[in-house]
Amino acid sequence: MKNNNGELKEVGKLFLKLGTIAFGGPAAHIAMMEDEVVKKLKWMTHEHFLDLVGATNLIPGPNSTEMTMHCGHERAGWKGLVVAGAAFILPAVLITMVFAWLYSKYGQLPQVEPYLYGIKPAVIAIILSALISLGQKALKSTALWILGILTAAAALLGVNEILALFGCGFAGLLLYLIRNRATTANGFAPLLLLQAPLLAVQSSNFKIWLSFLKVGALLYGSGYVLFAFLDAELVAKGLLTRQELIDAVAVGQFTPGPVLSTATFVGWQLNGFWGAVAATVGIFLPSFVFVALLNPLIPKLRKSKAMSAFLDAINVAAVAVILAVAVEMSRDTLTDWRTVLIAVISFIVVFKFKKLNSAFIVIGGAVLGYLLTLV
Repeated sequence: MKNNNGELKEVGKLFLKLGTIAFGGPAAHIAMMEDEVVKKLKWMTHEHFLDLVGATNLIPGPNSTEMTMHCGHERAGWKGLVVAGAAFILPAVLITMVFAWLYSKYGQLPQVEPYLYGIKPAVIAIILSALISLGQKALKSTALWILGILTAAAALLGVNEILALFGCGFAGLLLYLIRNRATTANGFAPLLLLQAPLLAVQSSNFKIWLSFLKVGALLYGSGYVLFAFLDAELVAKGLLTRQELIDAVAVGQFTPGPVLSTATFVGWQLNGFWGAVAATVGIFLPSFVFVALLNPLIPKLRKSKAMSAFLDAINVAAVAVILAVAVEMSRDTLTDWRTVLIAVISFIVVFKFKKLNSAFIVIGGAVLGYLLTLV
């Protein structure tokens, strides 16, 4: 590859910029990438870019972060993959560390509580908007609706979110096999073999890393599913309070780049700076590995009908799990007329101004929370 160093610098510069300014979630991030990579820099055709977007849904992990890795690989090989992913993640991680330090020092003081009081219901509105958007894409048939309802019910009844997610995925696959009388499903076997050992990992600095490694290796669908997994991994085990988890979601909305930088915030609350480092490395490492291993296999995986059936069900389960977590968060957060009012106003704004950056919703919630506590 000619002028490899120049291409690496180009990749690093582009994705460092995007990591600094990319607010608004995965869809917004990918739109920004398309504008830069396809329209301005012409690194690849629009069709190939769409192929890569589709491929990110075939593997666990944050879609927009994995797209940076695919784009970096297309431009500068495996070194480009590493540089692009690291450059995109770095700004969010550094900014989140600052928020995490401030929160650990001042987050429980009276001066800050009114703002957090308003942020929490605003975050629920953001999650619900993501839920509706994802649901419109995922619920493509009556069978998927039924699987989604059953998965949501299971999650609300206390079934582990990861088990619910993969149980739904295998149910969708089983339906496909019955309908098509297929005997093999080779398209997804490598992924399951990679993930199986991680299902047995227990949640420490080393245990923190292992716990977030597992989440990073199993995270399908939207980055918002992360909150469901953390609820199961940390809140249910008493390592983190649900309020801290909701606050972590809010910080994830404030910062640019991947929403999985929320892991940095959570890691800091668990064990300071090194806990943040362990959580960050753990949550993002699987994405680098999966993209590197599966990039050459993308054409074959995309043609696998069995894999498509499995992923359709996984996506529906992701929506169901998000719904269950939103319900649990609402129980803890919407405790009086003020929080209900903030949630309703945030929800209306989210749907009235669909292009509005989610960071502004969080900021608006903080302001409302402060003003309403004066009433």
